[in-house]
Amino acid sequence: MTRLAQIIGGTLVLGGIIAAGFAYFYWDSAVHYGSMAINYVRYLDAPKGKITTEVASSAKSTASTGASEAPATPASTSEAPTASDTNWPSYNKTLTSDRFSSLADINAKNAHKLKVLCTFDTGEYTGFNSGILEVDGALYFATEYNTFAIDPSTCREKWRAHESYTPATPQGVNRGVAYLDGKIFRGTQDGRVIAYDAKTGKRLWQTSIADPKKGESVPAAPIAWNGLVFVGNAGGDIKGIKGRMYALDATTGAIKWEFYLVPKSKNDPERGPEAASPLTGASWKLPAGQPITGGATWTSYTLDPETGLLYIPGGNPAPDFGLGMREGSDLYTGSVVVLDAKTGAYKTHFKLVPKDWHDWDVSSAPAIIKTAAGKKILAVAPKDGHLYGIDLGTNKELYRLPVTKVDNADAPFTPGKAVHFCPGSTGGAEWNGPAYDRSNNLIMVGEVQWCTTVDLMKKDKIEDVNAGAPWSGENSINPFNTWGQADPTFDWAGWVYAVDADSGQWRWRAKTNYPIQSGMTPTAGGVVFFGDMGGNFYALDAQDGHKLWGQKIGGAIGGGVITYKDRGAQRVAVASGLTEVLWPTELTTAKVSVVGIPDGTS
Repeated sequence: MTRLAQIIGGTLVLGGIIAAGFAYFYWDSAVHYGSMAINYVRYLDAPKGKITTEVASSAKSTASTGASEAPATPASTSEAPTASDTNWPSYNKTLTSDRFSSLADINAKNAHKLKVLCTFDTGEYTGFNSGILEVDGALYFATEYNTFAIDPSTCREKWRAHESYTPATPQGVNRGVAYLDGKIFRGTQDGRVIAYDAKTGKRLWQTSIADPKKGESVPAAPIAWNGLVFVGNAGGDIKGIKGRMYALDATTGAIKWEFYLVPKSKNDPERGPEAASPLTGASWKLPAGQPITGGATWTSYTLDPETGLLYIPGGNPAPDFGLGMREGSDLYTGSVVVLDAKTGAYKTHFKLVPKDWHDWDVSSAPAIIKTAAGKKILAVAPKDGHLYGIDLGTNKELYRLPVTKVDNADAPFTPGKAVHFCPGSTGGAEWNGPAYDRSNNLIMVGEVQWCTTVDLMKKDKIEDVNAGAPWSGENSINPFNTWGQADPTFDWAGWVYAVDADSGQWRWRAKTNYPIQSGMTPTAGGVVFFGDMGGNFYALDAQDGHKLWGQKIGGAIGGGVITYKDRGAQRVAVASGLTEVLWPTELTTAKVSVVGIPDGTS
């Protein structure tokens, strides 16, 4: 087929799909399938992946004199991997979300020999940004309707569990599963949390924590600890929806506590015992009759087993762009909220985005790390394009470093005057947060450089939006621009920053020509693994960021990147093929690929 024929064919497909969507009066379907057809045409001439690395001048000068910029490596990194180190049992490997692997079979000297060893194809066109777990000889991951267990060396399917339901929104995403005591736990787009037997995939229980008729869903990857499963609801961009956090009994699914992440009103539903909270509506200054909206969660969470504290990334307030509708501090949106994991009682919070009118959620799970200098730090990367380091000994901010393009961030939004700003509403760090390379005392984070233009509605029109409808405040009838008009496809980039955990200064940074949203995985072998939204998978030298290996392995890589040991060999598993409404990506099915050094070539 000639390129012209492909373009014509793709255009015809697009027209037919959108027409079909309107014919059935189902706008969401037209948007969903229309975006897939548009992306088919976009990617006919997509550029190849490209990456360039820059080393900070301070790092170069210390290298030339033989001095070391990094403090001494903590002793724990030199220890042999334990049994738990060979697995990847939680969304960010550890409950503290540091994502560091002590495996070193794949290293800077042999990484050039990496190959794709096998691939599992789900056969689904879906928003595939699931994390991946590896436990006891199985890889676990999820799509919108299915949960999978496959062999970690051969990619052979062990089981899949299918759920049929009507989703709350057209954004068909699920960010993965949790594991505890032989059970797999996940959320669904119709508001349930489900437990399966990890060996067979048999459903053990299900519990509803959200109302899909209102637009609520549960796409976040749960975490599990001490007999409890922790997860919250999404939907905070929809008028009237409030973010909430839950602890469920891992054996029965019973709700042990419920915590409202924004002020609870008298008529709000109660699904479980109410956890202690000081939150009132005093921090929200809304027009009369307008509902408090936002604070939902949609990625994953972090827990400190030493203190029993749960760290929750809090989403944006709504209307997203209508700051004049929210003249207070809008607690606890734009914050990391800290709760007692056993009781749900409020302990403290860190307000990182004090006035949010850009849809800059504090979305991804923070990482709790112990630096080479002995500090216990909370590393957080919101959508505002910065990396934050917070000293957990004093609860004081140590640094705030821009790690992608930040432009026009302080410009006010007023009706009739379009504003272009960076990071855009789909920029910064989305659902995968920082990782910590213990060997080099570096915090590593992947970022999106993609900007947005917003034209604000007049205040009375924002107020007139019906409950249960998207509530951004963007003045557009085009549903693709509900959260602003993104810059043209391919007028974007991705960044990896490697930042000294104690000083907050970047040591090296790499720029790609596609956004980076995958998990970042540093290892004791001196290699950091990640992928970009063009389907390019990379292994970089963790010390200076130079490329050791890179290859396009599939569609957009926006989910899990993990490493583990199976049958005596270190492997890396990668989720690729993200296809969904908000992202212009290559049209391809969701896959998990296993990468490693073939036997006999190490």
